[in-house]
Amino acid sequence: MSKQRIAILGSTGSIGKQALEVIRENKELFQVEVLTAGNNWQLLVNQAFEFNPNCVVIANPSYYPKVQEALARVQVKVYTGTEALEQVVQSDSVDVVISALVGFSGLFPTVAAIKAGKKIALANKESLVVAGEIVMRLSEEHHAPILPVDSEHSAIFQSLVGERSQIEKIILTAS
Repeated sequence: MSKQRIAILGSTGSIGKQALEVIRENKELFQVEVLTAGNNWQLLVNQAFEFNPNCVVIANPSYYPKVQEALARVQVKVYTGTEALEQVVQSDSVDVVISALVGFSGLFPTVAAIKAGKKIALANKESLVVAGEIVMRLSEEHHAPILPVDSEHSAIFQSLVGERSQIEKIILTAS
């Protein structure tokens, strides 16, 4: 069985760090291909040294020189900016995209990954709040499964497993 090649959007956040813990314990099953961060460039660099991805993206361009300098001696490509997030998830070297960016920033990279037919592990619920109908339609059109990984929507998903009747509507309250 070949390894699942993973891109983690938001690798320095809570979900991203938890995903890396799972990968660390299951290196025979997973290979990290892409790591991304918004501002936490130091942790991104440390993660790159440990997991040796193909590339990293630091969304905030002001940290790009620091990341590039820190990773100059290893074979990790360094990109910056939000457009780079959309491009790296489309790579043929990525099988699964863990979308754990905060807020609206996760929408466009998630859509780009869906259009590329990637399996999506979605922790960015704002993508569904803002554009759920579009995201789900694209998921179906591009045969890109979406799996919930954050606690709230994962709980909903788990509660529906084994449900025999057709669910017409789910109403959630928000904090």
